[in-house]
Amino acid sequence: MDTPKPQRPSFATTSRAHLRPLGVIVDDSFLTEAKNTQKRKLSQKRKTLLSCPFSIGGHLSPRPTYISDQTILHNRKPCSDDYRKRVGSWQQQPLGTTKPRYLEQLENYLRKELLLLDLGTDSAQELRLQPYREIFEFFIEDFKTYKPLLSSIKNAYEVMLAHQREKIRALEPLKAKLVTVNEDCNERILAMRAKERYEISMLKKEKMNLLKLIDKKNEEKISLQSEVTKLRKNLAEEYLRYLSERDARKILIADLNELRYQREDMSLAQSPGVWGEDPVKLTMALKMARQDLTRTQMELNTMKANFGDVVPRRDFEMQEKTLKDLQEQLDSLRDDYEEVRKEHEMLLQLHMSTLKERDQFYSELQEIQRTSTPRPDWSKCEDVVAGGRDRWQMLAEGKNSDQLVDVLLEEIGEGLLREKDFFPGLGYGESIPPFLRFDGVVENKKPTKKDVVNLLKDAWKERITEEQKEKFPDFFFNFLERRFGPGDAMAWAYTIFEYTKLFHSSEVMSQFYAVLMGKRKESVYIKQKETIAQLLKEMTNADSQNEGLLTMEQLSTALKSTFPFKKDERIQELMEAGGWHPSSSNADLLNYCVLFMEDEEGQSVPFVQKLWEQYMDEKDEYLQELKQELDLELHDEVTLPKVREALMNIDPSLDKQTLNSYLSQAFQLPMTELPEKGEEKEEGIVIRLQTALEQLQMSDVRRMGPREQEPAS
Repeated sequence: MDTPKPQRPSFATTSRAHLRPLGVIVDDSFLTEAKNTQKRKLSQKRKTLLSCPFSIGGHLSPRPTYISDQTILHNRKPCSDDYRKRVGSWQQQPLGTTKPRYLEQLENYLRKELLLLDLGTDSAQELRLQPYREIFEFFIEDFKTYKPLLSSIKNAYEVMLAHQREKIRALEPLKAKLVTVNEDCNERILAMRAKERYEISMLKKEKMNLLKLIDKKNEEKISLQSEVTKLRKNLAEEYLRYLSERDARKILIADLNELRYQREDMSLAQSPGVWGEDPVKLTMALKMARQDLTRTQMELNTMKANFGDVVPRRDFEMQEKTLKDLQEQLDSLRDDYEEVRKEHEMLLQLHMSTLKERDQFYSELQEIQRTSTPRPDWSKCEDVVAGGRDRWQMLAEGKNSDQLVDVLLEEIGEGLLREKDFFPGLGYGESIPPFLRFDGVVENKKPTKKDVVNLLKDAWKERITEEQKEKFPDFFFNFLERRFGPGDAMAWAYTIFEYTKLFHSSEVMSQFYAVLMGKRKESVYIKQKETIAQLLKEMTNADSQNEGLLTMEQLSTALKSTFPFKKDERIQELMEAGGWHPSSSNADLLNYCVLFMEDEEGQSVPFVQKLWEQYMDEKDEYLQELKQELDLELHDEVTLPKVREALMNIDPSLDKQTLNSYLSQAFQLPMTELPEKGEEKEEGIVIRLQTALEQLQMSDVRRMGPREQEPAS
């Protein structure tokens, strides 16, 4: 009976379409529905394939229905003798050479399904398993007896495949991270190699310089050795010459003595009176005379050798006295010369300074003559400034002409700002601050000066309480978004920027503008507020009665306790700014709470202003001492070890944390990247002196102790 070929079921395409690729999360309900659909389609395929039974003769069929369960239970194990006999008898039966029809249909179906697969996608291997999975499902459904075992095998493989998919999906981010780490390591290796090449080149240059120095020293050594050899040779020649002269002199003296003896003998022989004396006696006398002559001659030669260059004592004493007189005159003249020379140098310096002052005064005179104008009548501004005469008098109180010009410009600028309804956007350029990057026009909110000051104070309060993780401009814009909402934040940013840029006389606005534009570190403002709070605490502690009153002596003690390194002159300036006068008594009481009050526009009283002025003056003096200690020009370069040494010299009380903070600000390096003392290289970190001083001027820099440590008592 011909068995119909199984048609390609539609489930293959549907099941492949619903495959779960790696890295994709599928809903559980969708998977359940897909599995149920797959089971229904597999059941239809199985019915189609089962339409042809199998046999040993070449046709594969499902499990024989005529074999009972009892028969199956009595089957023998493969290792038993009955099983061997059965197998032997079965192998003896003649079998056909063709494949079973069911096997051929399965192979054709598998081949068609594999040809229809799109193996060019990423999930090709997953799709390739689907036809095999379907064939295996056919076997499970057809062989009812082995269905539990085959199903458990299939489930085990499915669980393992799912586990492997999850592991691959989990390893995908690690692969990307591994690539990133590999790139970072390669960049670090390249940087280290570049650094090593630079160090090797520097060491090679140093080696060449040392080799040249060694060659130079060797040449000097060779020249010195040749000179020593030459001197030794000359010394030997001179020694031989003097030795020869000494021997010749001795021989000559002996010859002269011999000739003299011979002449005396001849004279005695010719004298007639000599023959009457005893020859033995004469011989003895002659011998003694010769010995005396020899001794006398030797003494005479010694005296000549020793005292040949000696002058008479009388002449020596006269010359010595003359020399002493001349030496005294020379010393006196030398002292007079030194005094005259010093006076001459002082007169020259005085003359040069006088010339410079004359030229400076002359230049100032010329400039004043050129630019001088009649003194302005500031009372004319009373009708121009809003508020009339009373407000102008309040604004002009205690200000000079330059400050009055600033006040007048601020009043005019404030009027112009109120006339503007919109501000033009500055665009998105890199030079534009982040909180002002906007295209188009923004609304002018037109707040009052008091509103702006209160808003800035609220911003400072929130900034001080938070952890300060973000930069100040970003914090400012986020603060505006939290206060006014994202829609109005940009308009308020432009409005506050224009107001703070205009009002230089307002302490709150000018300091906020300096910090916002990066001209000053925010730590300067925060530290100043902490100092004022500490001073107020000291005064409160000194006020034992809690009346808000202090004597001038208590005020002085509180100031010296808060500022132990201030000079007495500056302590007196602060007391005068607080209301003390030299004619006042120390018992006079002062309401210290008034010293820290502010007006509606955030303007401090003269006492707090004097504190700020003294802080800036002390910082300038501190940085000037640092520049003098380095002994460099502003355009010269300076290294980190030299700045560290100079800071410790001018301020020995600096602790390690504060010193590293100053160095980090000056060289714009994180404190963790600063080299320890003794580990830094002389040519390692270099910066221009002017840049370092500017960075320190922007930061909170103050003296931590006296210039020289006081000796321990």
